[in-house]
Amino acid sequence: MISLYDIGELKTILDERRVSSGDSVRRLHSHDESFHAPVLPDVVVWPHTTDEVSRIVRFACRHKVPVTAWGAGTSLEGNPIPVKNGIVIDFNEMNHIIEVRPEDFQVDVQAGVIYKELNKSLTGEGLFFPPDPGAAATIGGMIGNNASGIRSVRYGATRDYVMRMVVVLPNGDVIRTGNRARKCSSGYNLTALFVGSEGTLGIVTEATLKLVGLPVNYMAVRATFPAVFNATDAVYSIMRAGLTPSAMEFLDANVVHVLNHDRGLKLEENPTLLMEFHGFSNQGLMEEMNFVEEICRTNEALSIDCGIGAEERARLWEIRHQTYESIKRYHPGLAPLIMDVAVPISRYSEMVAFCRREVGDLTAYLFGHAGDGNIHVHVVDDPQDKKRWARVEESGNNIVMKALEFEGTCTGEHGIGIGKCRYMQTEHGESLALMKQLKKLLDPDNLFNPGKFFL
Repeated sequence: MISLYDIGELKTILDERRVSSGDSVRRLHSHDESFHAPVLPDVVVWPHTTDEVSRIVRFACRHKVPVTAWGAGTSLEGNPIPVKNGIVIDFNEMNHIIEVRPEDFQVDVQAGVIYKELNKSLTGEGLFFPPDPGAAATIGGMIGNNASGIRSVRYGATRDYVMRMVVVLPNGDVIRTGNRARKCSSGYNLTALFVGSEGTLGIVTEATLKLVGLPVNYMAVRATFPAVFNATDAVYSIMRAGLTPSAMEFLDANVVHVLNHDRGLKLEENPTLLMEFHGFSNQGLMEEMNFVEEICRTNEALSIDCGIGAEERARLWEIRHQTYESIKRYHPGLAPLIMDVAVPISRYSEMVAFCRREVGDLTAYLFGHAGDGNIHVHVVDDPQDKKRWARVEESGNNIVMKALEFEGTCTGEHGIGIGKCRYMQTEHGESLALMKQLKKLLDPDNLFNPGKFFL
């Protein structure tokens, strides 16, 4: 527990306004969007610079106080919950775009920048940062979880776009990893080590991100199918045909039902694929559209809705971006357990079919980034009903274990956080011991985001 004297010392590092132990502030920083139980931090701080973060961490190291980094609190596995109390470092005020380098297709940002706001500011340069997890996530949070989202099938995940970083280590030292060159064969890839580490090894304060050019033209496709396997088989056929969708999303029929109810839509309530393609000309996109339609028809598509251009793209994608919030509003008072697994593309149809059978007796929704084998199973229920919630957790465990049996992963993009620690040994085997050694080397007192990654 941090004393009033300790809080006073933190205020000498920052100022009165940027240090708070108030109940309302602590409650806001005690939970994310997951069902995991909230835990109150002792104090919340808002730094403006890397030097201030370093000084806060040195204070924590000296007093053996746990430290948890906080972005936007939108994560889904309890990643930023301060399970051992201590200090939460909120990066909301470290939100500056430091420099845009359009000639290098790069941007330098502080960790608290919201990626959607970043992309708005880059529009004038004809550039964008591709990873799109959907929520209003910060760059620091995206780096911590190696976030990806709907565009990952073509553009990859956050790890593919981080070129260099400024990182504060658990002893307060500041290091700089990587460089601005497009390729590098020098030394260990420390940048990749910190990406996806969820703040357990170091706290990222600044990053240089790789950007790509905005597409000239878009084509969006919505196709519905009579059964789940028709939709998921179409995914494999499209990928095998050599087509390059920039996004490919699967929605189960009950997801579409909720979207119709919540958004006032009138979509066919069948298994659905949402796809997006980028191209240089309308003619090229039309040819690609014809090929996609042919594949969908071969897989018994019931309807196909296509459109070219930004307006059509926005129209067809609006429903996917509202999925999580629509499900939440449709079930007030219930909590979500969101399973996030990924498998090889060749096993995707089997994985989706297994998930549907596994949650057949529960209120569950299936959707995901079909193009890269990622599936989300969103179950809603009452955690206070111990018997029912035990069944929810059982289904989650069975789904993860099936994904691992298919040589996939327990988490495609949401991270390990609290809920996935128990699967680390099964997924990583002998290499988990090395991960623990790295953690011990960099954070011998286990002060950085303790309670995550390892049991």
